[in-house]
Amino acid sequence: MKRLLTLLALAAACAYGADLKPVDETGYARLVAASKGKVLLVNFWATYCVPCRKEMPQLVALGARYKAQGLEFVTLSADEPEQKKDAAAFLDKMKVAAPVYIKQARDDDKFIGGIDPKWSGALPATFLYDRKGKKARSFFGEVPLAELEAAIKKLL
Repeated sequence: MKRLLTLLALAAACAYGADLKPVDETGYARLVAASKGKVLLVNFWATYCVPCRKEMPQLVALGARYKAQGLEFVTLSADEPEQKKDAAAFLDKMKVAAPVYIKQARDDDKFIGGIDPKWSGALPATFLYDRKGKKARSFFGEVPLAELEAAIKKLL
């Protein structure tokens, strides 16, 4: 029985955010390029960020609501590598579908500036890309859901 419960727990973990893939500067550019043809919503968050944790369920629901229309929702944890387990556990709890990522930049300033020169690196931060892979909007701090949804609808 204990073994069955362990297997079920592992299966559940694999279905959601258990495997955070590391992303550096070039990996982020590849992630955006690979989503061409879809509208891409990227949310940067961390387990220590209370507003990040607060808005995650709404972002997950929004991603699910528009997935069939071509929205791809991606989370990118800014947690330190030693916090990877905590980040994965949080994503599992929130039922965030894979793929999910964790930032492992060689140079944080270049990584952040390469995503948006106006971004200080503060969390949460959410970036919206059109179907051609061009950044359409940047949202710094908690994003009003209605504003985010309106921006997504314009691109779908």
